[in-house]
Amino acid sequence: MAFKLGTSSAERSFWFVAILISLFGAGLRAQTSDENNGSPFSSSLPSLSLCGQSADGCVQSSTVPRQDDSNQQDSIGSNSHHHDDWVTKWLSSVDRARSEQPHYVAPLVTTHVLLVQQYRNDSSWQTNSDRSQTDNYGNGRGLEIIPNTRMEVQIAPPPYIVHSRSMADGNGDTSLFVKFRAFSASEEKGDYFVGLFLGASFPSGSPPNGSGHTVLSPMLALAKGWGPFNIQNTLSGTVPTSGTNVLGRAFLWNTTFQYSIKGKIWPMIEQNSTFFSNGPDSGKKQTFLTPGVVFGMFQIAERVRFGIGAGVQIAATQFHQYNHRWILSVRFPF
Repeated sequence: MAFKLGTSSAERSFWFVAILISLFGAGLRAQTSDENNGSPFSSSLPSLSLCGQSADGCVQSSTVPRQDDSNQQDSIGSNSHHHDDWVTKWLSSVDRARSEQPHYVAPLVTTHVLLVQQYRNDSSWQTNSDRSQTDNYGNGRGLEIIPNTRMEVQIAPPPYIVHSRSMADGNGDTSLFVKFRAFSASEEKGDYFVGLFLGASFPSGSPPNGSGHTVLSPMLALAKGWGPFNIQNTLSGTVPTSGTNVLGRAFLWNTTFQYSIKGKIWPMIEQNSTFFSNGPDSGKKQTFLTPGVVFGMFQIAERVRFGIGAGVQIAATQFHQYNHRWILSVRFPF
């Protein structure tokens, strides 16, 4: 769904910061390219291209001298070679990014602390404090791409929200998320991750399904693993660019305790806490405990894998805006 970005100073600041992060990530990658080429973290997995072979196989095939002197055939072969070469380099950088960090699965609620490349679609069904029901199809998830070894960009289309009472159903807000990997190491080299993330939601939906205002979300992401066990932490804030008296501000602290069973079954429990400032809930806090499990990832094609998870958010504080929020999550890493 197309949407128009606002022109407020805060939104321009978001795009400026996102561009700076991109430039900084690209510069850092360029400065460390020689080191990465000889890095012990380089991927042992073959980089696959559209030809269905390893990258080396595709390049060798495209450089064989042609017997046909046709300029048209040479042009087609050159274009195919350049396309395969670009895809090969991109997928190689994705594999290298994955090899330079741990290999945990994404939690159900907590933002995944790792760089991931996948398509994800979540749905949730919650009981609100007034006993009404709200269903959310999409849940702010979408396409996640790794453009280089230091960054990830997420683009989430508006979710579709359904209410059990007289409120109008409709689309929510569109969101964008940028991740920057500051430090990390694979399981063999330290098993940790430190990242700086920046998110934003834009008012593409009308209230009550959309917030009606642009909201920025800076975040610090931390993770550490010990064998099959890992802890993922995110500390973030929600900062509306306008309408603070209606939306308020909030500080969010999410922690996931996760365990791996043969790398295919991931039982976990999350603690999801929100501390409200300004707005109608100023001074209040709510905490949820979210037990859940993710199964996967299971290979369904050369690079495409499949995972599915489910869980439920249970209120652990007297004040809570909703309770018993069931979550279903489907992921397709590639």
